[in-house]
Amino acid sequence: MTQGQSQSHMAREIAEIPDAARRFLDGSRDALRTAAAALRDRGPVVVTTVARGSSDHAAAYLKYAIELEQGIPVASLGPSIASIYRRPLHLAQAACIGISQSGRSPDIVEMIRAAGEGGALTVAITNAPDSPLAEGAAHPLPLLAGVERSVAATKTFVASVLAGLALLAEWREDAALRRAVDGLPDAFARALDCDWSPLAACLAGADSAYVLGRGPALAIAGEAALKLKETCGLHAEAFSGAEVLHGPAAIVQSGFPVLALGVADAALPQLVATAERLAAQGADVFLTGAVAPGAETLPSVPGLHPVVAPLVLAVSFYACVEGLARARGFDPDVPPHLRKVTETV
Repeated sequence: MTQGQSQSHMAREIAEIPDAARRFLDGSRDALRTAAAALRDRGPVVVTTVARGSSDHAAAYLKYAIELEQGIPVASLGPSIASIYRRPLHLAQAACIGISQSGRSPDIVEMIRAAGEGGALTVAITNAPDSPLAEGAAHPLPLLAGVERSVAATKTFVASVLAGLALLAEWREDAALRRAVDGLPDAFARALDCDWSPLAACLAGADSAYVLGRGPALAIAGEAALKLKETCGLHAEAFSGAEVLHGPAAIVQSGFPVLALGVADAALPQLVATAERLAAQGADVFLTGAVAPGAETLPSVPGLHPVVAPLVLAVSFYACVEGLARARGFDPDVPPHLRKVTETV
């Protein structure tokens, strides 16, 4: 940041992530336990999610986390099924998790209402405890993240995923995952100090980029690609480390930026192999969690539970992308043609 330039709302909100995480874990403990007990009593055979934008990336993260840890399939519901098409869904053996920072988008609210009427156990993850979404769900989980002024969601995205992971840990009564979740505020603080300036330097003049991941990290790849679009005016696409080889790799050539989000899980060797292959095609590849020939390794917080590790990478990315937006001449708080609360039907 140049001398005399004021700090953006986005930068302040990214810096608040560790404290916001602590507030949620301290303040929503009872709500988490109540919702988790209801999930254990219900014993759902499927979990559904309803969300849009960054919240849908949070839902995608929880899809992988629940499938990996609980062994229950997770499906995303199209909000328009309820809000436009007015079709009922039969969800008597299901749970439904709605995620919306504002809790006010009519289509998300309508889908949660319809899911409840269809028999689902409903949970709302929102930063607005008095919102229609929270009021329409059986179990609201207030994020307690504080006001978020930047259009680009950062601390509320992280808090939304944190809420889902904390709920999963309580639902499973999983001591290891509980410890991992409780350690996230400190991990977020460490993530803010990770220097991703080589990635920012590469992207400063780029027109396009790929972001890769597997499992929960694929959801963070989607969130990173969205932030590159909305705050930096950069066309970015997210792919799994496998899917990118089924066509998209064809346009990767000299100087094409690729961010590969690796964590220490079973998918890491394959992601490293993909990073190596794209680097051999001439791409400028940046990799976390491992070393690959031809790729530059970005620093990340080590020793984390593999289900929470990708969320910590999001914090390092946010710190990077806020500065990148300013370097590219954008105001990260006010992306063109967007507003903070998007109300869709």
